[in-house]
Amino acid sequence: MKDYILMADAGCDLSAEFQEKYDIKIINGHLVLPGKGDVPTFMEWKDVSREQFYAELKKNPNDYATAPPNLTEYETAFEPYIKEGKAIICVTISSAISGALDFATTARKNILAKYPDAKIKLIDSLRFGPGFGLMLVHASMLRADGKSFEEVVKYLEENRNRFHQAGWLDDLSFVAKKGRITHPKAFFGQLAGIKPIGEFDAGGLTTVLGKAKGAKAAYSVLMKYIEATIEDPEDQYIFIAQTSRYPQAEAYKKMIEEQFNPKAVYIIDVFPFCGINIGPGLMAAYYVGKPISEDLSAERALIEQFIAEAK
Repeated sequence: MKDYILMADAGCDLSAEFQEKYDIKIINGHLVLPGKGDVPTFMEWKDVSREQFYAELKKNPNDYATAPPNLTEYETAFEPYIKEGKAIICVTISSAISGALDFATTARKNILAKYPDAKIKLIDSLRFGPGFGLMLVHASMLRADGKSFEEVVKYLEENRNRFHQAGWLDDLSFVAKKGRITHPKAFFGQLAGIKPIGEFDAGGLTTVLGKAKGAKAAYSVLMKYIEATIEDPEDQYIFIAQTSRYPQAEAYKKMIEEQFNPKAVYIIDVFPFCGINIGPGLMAAYYVGKPISEDLSAERALIEQFIAEAK
């Protein structure tokens, strides 16, 4: 029985289809868009196409901004379910890049003051975008299998550092400006023909582990990296994110399906809440694998080895 609610902010990049399929409640954040001002986040392409959004973002990146749900919005999201006697697991976008967890923490405190018996657990995903979304899908599948509130909380807390990112970003200027990447000055700007290979770190940011020359070499490096880090691939659902890189994502999807034969591979859109801070040029796979080392030394060594082999 689903006696508890799974809730998250828009930083998870789960489309309306996935929200409904996995029964995940989304708390809207805020977007500042040119000519529209502050609008709620959206996770469907209705008034603007994916291609149009990223083309305009590339032209005028400074005209776009994001903000997480505020205190009142978290309280408003929590209270109806608490009144119904339901418990809530609320997962937030990484605290390394957003104040969402701080707002949710204060909101939880205020709700508990009104409803002392309320059961609300907040979890920092230490992830963003489809990596965060995939984590929620796993939590939902555990709930559907009958796992308890406590069991799902334990899974999320113990396994969030096993959600990997294996991909590239053609233009690092967006993530550098927005603080989504470590050592931004070292990677600022666009590197023509170079594919910076990134992975999540323990603190919830992305770190560039190496640079492959050209897409062919990058695909080779990424496939070897997934093979070295994934666990039980045939049992997995894998997400591939792309921002204006759909053909590359299609090619990557085919490679992953042929080599690893997972249950399913989905190409996932990056919607504006994350897309504004990532920009065009992302192409990355998200999956569950071995725990990521604290300093990324093991992962860096693998990438460096595979880049050398690809030359």
